[in-house]
Amino acid sequence: MKVTLINLGGPRKTEEIEQFLLDLFCDPLVFDLPIPEFLRIRLARFIAKKRAPKVAHTYASMGFGGGSPLVEETEKQAKALEKTLQTKTGKNWKVQIAMACGYPHLRELPKEDLIASKDNIILPLFPHFSRSTTMSIAKLIESLTGQCPANRQEGSCGEHCGTKKKGQICPLNKTGFIAPFHTHPKFLEASRNLILDYFKGKLKSDEFLHLDTKSEIPDWENLTLLYSAHGIPIRLIEKGDIYRKEIEENVKNLNELLYKSGFKGKTFLSFQSRVGPSKWTEPNTINMLEQLGKEGHTRIAVFPISFVSDHLETLEEIGVQLKEIAILNGVKDYYRIPAHGIYPEFIEALATLVLNQQ
Repeated sequence: MKVTLINLGGPRKTEEIEQFLLDLFCDPLVFDLPIPEFLRIRLARFIAKKRAPKVAHTYASMGFGGGSPLVEETEKQAKALEKTLQTKTGKNWKVQIAMACGYPHLRELPKEDLIASKDNIILPLFPHFSRSTTMSIAKLIESLTGQCPANRQEGSCGEHCGTKKKGQICPLNKTGFIAPFHTHPKFLEASRNLILDYFKGKLKSDEFLHLDTKSEIPDWENLTLLYSAHGIPIRLIEKGDIYRKEIEENVKNLNELLYKSGFKGKTFLSFQSRVGPSKWTEPNTINMLEQLGKEGHTRIAVFPISFVSDHLETLEEIGVQLKEIAILNGVKDYYRIPAHGIYPEFIEALATLVLNQQ
């Protein structure tokens, strides 16, 4: 029995940064521009090369040897999931990882590892659907194997990745290829309990990177909770991307669970990591924190709702850059809730998703 966890990726060391950015920007579903393909590729290569030195400085400041901890954190998740599956079933399981950008690259896997089935499960670590994540991975696998892992039909799905009519989204329903899971009860419960355990000081510091509090937060019930999701260009929404809709649904469901568990504070949603001059999903997290501070919200906790591993966007962007903006705008107490990582209930949720494919 085999499971492949797939994440977007990140450079493990300084020398891998440019290749990571090149993989990222050369993907037409990630770097989606209304220009001829030959120009888009040239622009992608130019941007990757130009941004590499600037990004290298940011990675160096994080303290992980000049790279991102995302690959290592995903490896930890794989080991924890493998152990959980073996305990639950009494069978031998192999859980490996692959990245869409950088290394270990999805393209390096044997072709047979990319053919989804009940015994060979592919699990993209994205709770919410987006053309730039789940669909991109499905199309990459399709290019390597000749068949889309997300569609029950054999052979290629064509340009629309399983869609039959304009505006529809690929159903992502082939056995062995796990679709975005933000509505799954186990995942929602794991997210709720992670947040509450953070508030109550119950998280283990050796399981999370840069955990900023190890004791219960006073009056946590009345904190302002800001859900920060990775943003996407509005042009993707206009093409039928349901990412924002799924994020909003996730917030609604998670709020219901939190309020039933004693939380009473106000919650807000915003989007981070905007790149370039084009219009992205709003409100932007920078603007939201400025607004909340000016409105008198002096105690704010930020939860990275679209991420399941801590890396540049959570540790540096949320933990350092956005914190500085919040403090400058009147926030007195700022808390960064970690991503799921190897939180036991999250690993249990992943195990349930895998076993449901059997």
